[in-house]
Order: sequence, then C-alpha cells, then structure tokens
Amino acid sequence: MLVTYDAADRPITVLFAMASEPELGPALRARVTPLITGVGPVEAAAAVAETLAVLAATGQQPDLTVAMGSAGSNRLPQAEIFQVSAARYRDMDASPLGFEKGVTPFADCPAELPVAQRLPGIAKATISTGGAIVNGATSATIGADMADMETYAVMRAAWRAGVPVITLRGISDGAEPLERFADWTRYLAEIDEKLAAIIAGLDDALAQRPGDYWASIQPPDAKF
Repeated sequence: MLVTYDAADRPITVLFAMASEPELGPALRARVTPLITGVGPVEAAAAVAETLAVLAATGQQPDLTVAMGSAGSNRLPQAEIFQVSAARYRDMDASPLGFEKGVTPFADCPAELPVAQRLPGIAKATISTGGAIVNGATSATIGADMADMETYAVMRAAWRAGVPVITLRGISDGAEPLERFADWTRYLAEIDEKLAAIIAGLDDALAQRPGDYWASIQPPDAKF
C-alpha cells in the first residue's frame, strides 16, 4: 500500500486507496498495491481511518494519500481523468435544524472541503460524495462536476490523521443513465491505463514540491 518517492528535499511516503477491485486493472496493479476500502462513504472512512491508525502506531504514517477510482458525470468527457479540487458530502442534510446542507452538525467542518495540493497537468473538477448512484436528472442537483461514493469520506478520515489527500477520478459513466453493471465498467480499462500513466510520472510531480509541503497541508477553517 505504501510507496516512497523522492520529493525536492526528502523522501515522502504515499498511501494509495481505491474503492473496489473492478477499478483496479492490470496497468495499475503493475505499479501499486492500493488499499481497497470498499464502496461508499462508511466503508471508505472506516478503512482509511483504521489503516492510518495502524500505520501511525507502527511508525509508518504516510505523508500523502492518493485516492483513485471512477466517478460519474454528465458534463465531463467520459474516460478522462480529473483531480478533485473540492469535495462535498451530499448525504448530509440537517437543514431543518438550521444547518447548511452538507454540514455535519457540531462537527465544525465545512460543507465543502477544498483541496490545496495539486499534481501538474491534470484538469481539476469538483466532486459530490454520497451513498447512492447519481443517475439521469439527479446529476443536475448535486452542485458539483462529478459524483462518487468515497472522496469526501477519504479526505475526512485522512485529514483527521493529519495526512493530506489527492484524489484522481476517471469518468466512467454519466453521459447516459446507468441501467446495468456493464454501463459502469465500460470505460474502466481505459481509466486504469490513464491512471497508471499518471502514477508512472508521480516521481517527477512530487519532486516539484518539498516534502514538508505535502506533510503540512490541513483543511482550512476546520477543527478536528
């Protein structure tokens, strides 16, 4: 799960994470062995929190988490890769109690988690995370460029452990309504190859930033 790269001033260690085995194709398998978290925000948060706690207890806490996988979008090109610039949690709605939609009551965490760190040369997009597939007309209601089931949860769990996160998502569906399993898997092989190409160049991308940069980023205006 952990891979060490050379940053500008020191080596940094990266934890890779993905939701499911179908998203992990042969091109990525040849380069990394990611943590498979399971599908959905609960599984993702639990798996990342547990893994980071175990790594920290054994003196192996990573400097950075790179989350990868698929996402749906009816506005972005299918099979293209985007890095998340901000994430929202669409399942949380305590607005009848006076809280902004997306804000978890009493958690002191914003509805939208911005991502400060970037990999060069990869287009940015916002994402909405929730436990249901976004399909058809629902896409217009999420307030983000793409939808998935894990990103916000991975960011929340990793940030609580003091580990910054970069998320890379390939658009697997959304141009047409999902009606069967094959509608989701249609572009996964192409996404696998494109993600693997990005990972192959990660050495150069990370080398452009000092190690302390990757280790120090925390979400603004959020207390954990």
